[in-house]
Amino acid sequence: MAEKKKSIFTEFKEFISKGNVLDMAVGVIIGGAFTKIVNSVVSDLIMPAMGLLTGNIDFADLKIVLSEAVMDGETVVKEELAIRYGVFLDALINFLLIAICVFIIVKVIGSMRAKAEKLKKKKEEEAPAAPPAPDPQIVLLTEIRDLLKENDTAKASE
Repeated sequence: MAEKKKSIFTEFKEFISKGNVLDMAVGVIIGGAFTKIVNSVVSDLIMPAMGLLTGNIDFADLKIVLSEAVMDGETVVKEELAIRYGVFLDALINFLLIAICVFIIVKVIGSMRAKAEKLKKKKEEEAPAAPPAPDPQIVLLTEIRDLLKENDTAKASE
């Protein structure tokens, strides 16, 4: 018998409700927000400070002009051709800061997990151990004693 074909909506619902897809979506959203924060730190805090240290140079304006723009009055006929290494420096510093932040987050989470694991092991060690199993001979003798008691009780009741 042929299987009932799932609707595209049902397949999509099953796909989107899988845990790893949801985790990935959360990661992408948080990553986007985190990138905005780091971009702001680089653009609004670090680069102005570096500009101050380098004599108010704006890194985004740093470039090597290969050919000047051609102007006809106020109209640009041909755009300037330049290597904008300042924008690259901005992006490089941005990347390094993101990498440092991710490294710190991973280290903190790793140390938190290690502490939690240590605490778990400590609790397991502190838990009272189960009493040792009795010797098989003692178990056998106890069973014989119980049977003899039952036998004596049965004879007494007759």
